[in-house]
Amino acid sequence: MNQYRGRFAPSPTGPLHFGSLVAAVGGYLEAKSRGGAWLVRMEDLDPPREQPGAADAILRTLEACGISWDGEIMYQSKRSAAYRAALTRLDAQDMVYPCACTRREIADSALGPDGALIYPGTCRDGLAPGKTPRATRVRVGDTVIEFEDAVQGKIRQDLAAEVGDFVLLRADGLYAYQLAAVVDDAEQGITDVVRGADLLDSTPRQIYLQRLLGLRIPRYLHLPAAVNAAGEKLSKQTRAAPVDERDPVPALAQAMEFLGQAPPAQLCRAPLTEFWRWALAHWDAQRIPRRRNLPAT
Repeated sequence: MNQYRGRFAPSPTGPLHFGSLVAAVGGYLEAKSRGGAWLVRMEDLDPPREQPGAADAILRTLEACGISWDGEIMYQSKRSAAYRAALTRLDAQDMVYPCACTRREIADSALGPDGALIYPGTCRDGLAPGKTPRATRVRVGDTVIEFEDAVQGKIRQDLAAEVGDFVLLRADGLYAYQLAAVVDDAEQGITDVVRGADLLDSTPRQIYLQRLLGLRIPRYLHLPAAVNAAGEKLSKQTRAAPVDERDPVPALAQAMEFLGQAPPAQLCRAPLTEFWRWALAHWDAQRIPRRRNLPAT
């Protein structure tokens, strides 16, 4: 893990908005300030949620913002064979099992820290007579995961109590985000993951899979997630406005302010090259607010 390798992994569900821009800016500056590489990966795993043309639009907006990436772009939609191989390895360890439960059948389960249902283990010891397998889950046992996040501090999660056996292959035949992210981070040699804190509760699951698969565990830095006035994470669903490609500097300067970097007021009116000159010279990850979310304004 000598050379820093970071990544930006947007889902192409819509245009790049301020919340995603914060993740891109923070990850890019952290990588470049350490003399490292910064890669882009499209998390296009979920066709029903994707918007046609969104992947190209995101890349176009990054370019308009003066953010360049290293190497070729990885597309998760082309990576099924790698995910299948990882699942086969886990199956050989007897760490996965078929699950026949529908969402309705586990609807009365408790909610985990990320709002997802905690799986009660219904199919862990085998399917009930007449049941047809739908998803594939990984066994978590009594595992407790602890790690130190560079911004959010010490994180501890009891997988059994707070998550339960989680899905790796969905009922619709699509591979789950947790498995895909772990396999792809290893494939791309990612040493440091910088992303929004809305994904913080997923990290213990990913560390667990990294351990099972014998993969190296990256360092993690979770930036505050940008939320609107109602406290909702900025997203396509909350109608977050796209970044203005014609004049991106004001949004870039706002992202720096959001990340605690205290840019001078005149920076929002500076040429793009001057903005990046200042940003690269003054980036300091220690100044990032130690919060899970912050208002976008």
